Amino acid sequence: MSRKNRAQPREVLPDPRYQDIVVTKFINSLMFGGKKSTAEKIFYGALEELEKKTGEEPLKIFKKAISNVKPAVEVKSRRIGGATYQIPVEVRPTRRQSLAIRWIRDYARERGGKTMMGKLSEELFDAYQNRGGAVKKKEDVYRMAEANKAFAHLKW
Repeated sequence: MSRKNRAQPREVLPDPRYQDIVVTKFINSLMFGGKKSTAEKIFYGALEELEKKTGEEPLKIFKKAISNVKPAVEVKSRRIGGATYQIPVEVRPTRRQSLAIRWIRDYARERGGKTMMGKLSEELFDAYQNRGGAVKKKEDVYRMAEANKAFAHLKW
């Protein structure tokens, strides 16, 4: 990490179909080996499956799923006098979004069976309904922060 300057966040262009930056970030995180067109097919196919399943606007479902998974607090390790404490800290908005995207992607990949398109649509639907692996991960992080609330005064 550079000591001189902070890293400048990169500009991300909105996706061609929905003109949304969050969708582009999700597609970029879904991508393997630079195969963006494959990642786009998977993502847009998953949204189409969601639309068939719910009958609602898929972008609205996607946004709600992301907001349901966004964590408000997390724990960071801090070493003080030979002991390591888990200190609860608030999460910056950009990190909230990237954590939510990462968790949804990872738990979709872990699901068994079907194609990635089907697994992603299932995970997004579960996150939309406040259940599933990504929401459980958010609750686990929150529970960990709640358990270590006593060390909040050690924040730096």
